[in-house]
Amino acid sequence: MMYTRAITMVILSLIMISLTGCFSSRAEDIEAFLKPHEVEVIAKNYVLHPPDEIEVLCSKVPEIHLQRQQIRPDGKISFEALGEIEAAGKTPGQVAKLLQQKVSQLYTLAGDNPIDVRVVTYRSKTYYVLGEVSYPGPKITTGRDTALRALAEARPTVLAWKGRIQIIRPSGDESVKSKIFELDFNRMIAHGDMSKNVLLQEGDIIYVPPTVLAAIGQTVEELVRPIGSAFSTVYTVQRAQVGARGYGGY
Repeated sequence: MMYTRAITMVILSLIMISLTGCFSSRAEDIEAFLKPHEVEVIAKNYVLHPPDEIEVLCSKVPEIHLQRQQIRPDGKISFEALGEIEAAGKTPGQVAKLLQQKVSQLYTLAGDNPIDVRVVTYRSKTYYVLGEVSYPGPKITTGRDTALRALAEARPTVLAWKGRIQIIRPSGDESVKSKIFELDFNRMIAHGDMSKNVLLQEGDIIYVPPTVLAAIGQTVEELVRPIGSAFSTVYTVQRAQVGARGYGGY
């Protein structure tokens, strides 16, 4: 009994330590995140990267008009008559200007903007939803994805600690800490509290931690599984030995 109690206390201590590490949020870090009404997302300002897909509109040049191009891993698109064009890292408007320079060598184009380039499929930018959700993993963002929408689509499970969801913006600079704040999903959906419904950016992470009871269950399972596997192996070997003796007439 004392041994079992000691093991239980150790498990609980390890779980509390691990959970403490999960919650490194700081309330003031929400200031690094913008709200949906504070940002005007314009498709022409979108920076293209593989494997985004664009469509070219230029009715005067049938060779490229209504052609769709997926940006290749090397960052380029190509046309039979025009050759290759570097598209990655540029906006649709900048790609249109490059196309115009190429086309002007073959055609005379009237107007200030004779070629239009539109994004038809957004694929290059992602954020992540991890932890106790039904649909974890990377999610494609178009620049208008909010924390509420991301969580509603990922669907926190019954094991999720919905009151302590962590919204994380990793830092690309080792000398600068990542920005992390805590979101109460229950309060958001039950009371309509949108004060923390921030606009997500590329690379953001939403981590949905397990409840304390769920964490205990997961830890116990991780500890018991190897023991169960060991007993199963021993039992299988013993059965094989008994069978061998019986077959040999001992």
